[in-house]
Amino acid sequence: MAQNKPVIKFGKITPADFNVSSPLIDSNVNAVVLADLGTSEFVGNNKGWFSIVFRKHKRMLILNSKGFDAAETSVYLYSSGTETEKIESLSANTYNLENGSVVTTKVDNKSVFEEKIRKNLVKKKFTFPALKAGSIIEFTYTIKSDFLFNLQPWEFQGQYPCLWSEYSVHLPDFLNYVFLSQGYLLFDVNKNEDYASLYTVRVDGGTSADKVYRLNTTVHNHTWAIKNVPPLKEESFTSTLANHISKIEFQLSEYRFPNEPIRKVMESWPKVSEKMMESEDFGLAFTAINNWLSDDLKLIVKDAANLEEKTRKIFAYVRDHFTCTGTYGTRLGDNTSLKDVFKRKSGSVSEINLLLLAMLRHEEIPSEPVLMSLRSRGLVHSIYPLMDRFNYLVCQVKIGDKLIYLDASKPMLGFNKLSESCYNGVAWVLSKEEPAPVFFASDSLREEKRSSVFIINDDKNRYTGAYNSQLGYYESSDFREKMSKTKKEDYLKEIGKEYSSDIKVRNLEIDSLNKYEEPVSVRYEFDINNEEDMLYFNPMFGEGMKQNPFKSAKRNYPVEMPYTVNEVYILNMEVPNGYAIEEVPKSVRFKMNDGEGMFEYLCVKSPGRIQLQSTIKINKANFLQEDYEALREFFSFIIKKQSEQIVFKKIK
Repeated sequence: MAQNKPVIKFGKITPADFNVSSPLIDSNVNAVVLADLGTSEFVGNNKGWFSIVFRKHKRMLILNSKGFDAAETSVYLYSSGTETEKIESLSANTYNLENGSVVTTKVDNKSVFEEKIRKNLVKKKFTFPALKAGSIIEFTYTIKSDFLFNLQPWEFQGQYPCLWSEYSVHLPDFLNYVFLSQGYLLFDVNKNEDYASLYTVRVDGGTSADKVYRLNTTVHNHTWAIKNVPPLKEESFTSTLANHISKIEFQLSEYRFPNEPIRKVMESWPKVSEKMMESEDFGLAFTAINNWLSDDLKLIVKDAANLEEKTRKIFAYVRDHFTCTGTYGTRLGDNTSLKDVFKRKSGSVSEINLLLLAMLRHEEIPSEPVLMSLRSRGLVHSIYPLMDRFNYLVCQVKIGDKLIYLDASKPMLGFNKLSESCYNGVAWVLSKEEPAPVFFASDSLREEKRSSVFIINDDKNRYTGAYNSQLGYYESSDFREKMSKTKKEDYLKEIGKEYSSDIKVRNLEIDSLNKYEEPVSVRYEFDINNEEDMLYFNPMFGEGMKQNPFKSAKRNYPVEMPYTVNEVYILNMEVPNGYAIEEVPKSVRFKMNDGEGMFEYLCVKSPGRIQLQSTIKINKANFLQEDYEALREFFSFIIKKQSEQIVFKKIK
């Protein structure tokens, strides 16, 4: 460890520090972290309890102007009531090498700005002056926190390569934390050293003398470090990098003071559910009688023959009459009631779905809230109720043995449909009785698409055809959103631009645009001008895959697709009048990993006709990084094959 750990002191920079060589640095790297060091330790305070003191020291080399973003630094501070975390010291400098000497420019305290992120979170941010290519930037700060549940996590990996990242946590024996680590890098240092320490706690006596308590205990000094940490860059089919970055987090589990029984701190799901169901901004809001809804609901559910019809009518009413103003949330907003939401016909995703629950329960339809984390937020822990991970709320309805999931915050989402972003593993159904996990796996979603092209020589000696496509459900959702902002004639023009000038499109028809449970169908006709001696015709007719989504030669974390795929394309065409078939693509079948993926390309020619079918099946949504090369090769093969052309030669 002594041979590899950089020995750095704040403000001590030499000309040699500007000359850095590392296999991690190449032409694509814009900045490099020279060292990132952190410690957390506990001290007794004058409030009769304990505080956490967190220190961070980071030094970076800016390689070029594209690395200036690395100089934007933020520090987040938590608050609750009158208590708030505080920065006790902050020092930051920019260093430049000028004429062989190091020139230091300090960050002025006046250039540190504060921004309130939400009710309990403040961000302090600052940038570095005199910044240019080749600068070294460095900062150090100390945060003192009285919130023992907020032991600072540590990210060993980030956007830029890091030569050394190290974190030490000094845990007294009377505090127990659960360690949650993730990532795919091995620790170069992972050790624990114990030592004895004396903690002094004071209680302010006001006009009397302070009371002083002293506690001798063992301290466990945990140290983790990784050297030569590669950057983690977002690539295609990544739900969020937060799932893959190498980091360690902590959750306060229990107090274990001498001569006292162990006191559990971390809550269980039954306790969390009980508290939330008794909260005015959650459970009490939708479990109340809510008689103010009665008159409106009589009209909404009029003529409904059964519970499912009632559910459909209530869901459609909320979805179609309310505007979502916030895409995240699990509770009612501050100073907001469900009556307010109903009156203004708008609210956050949680407010709209809590209103939906209230309306369903008013009609005695069995329904419960479901807490989940969207894919962009990251996975939640399968056991521990880490509530800051949950950022979304939907409804579960039970009719007989049938479970139905509803999200009324999305304007064109169908009944018993959730957006693909909700399929992020475990979610929790909360209730007064017993909370229960429910699993939304992206592997359980299948996006089915079927397209066909028919081309004939008509009786007017024109070469003409028709395109039909039934989109997959989620492609249909995107298409509906697009068409809500696009005129039909403009979309037809957009289609025409995708083809060469030899093809003219007409007679666009769109089906099921307003039937939100159904896939959308698109149909149009076209004419082809075929006067050249040699005709080169791509049989995929614009439906072929054009770019490999997996561009990097190597990937260091799994591939996370939103769903599995079954995509079929069929071409049935007559040979153009006056032409003969010169060349057609060969048929082929390609399997990936024993059936996890399959590509079939069948092309058959007969006198005067060509038939082709292209099928792509991807039978699972999540692939480990060791499958990456096979996946990349699979898509490369598809692209190459679907780019092949049919060649016709004019008969003379």
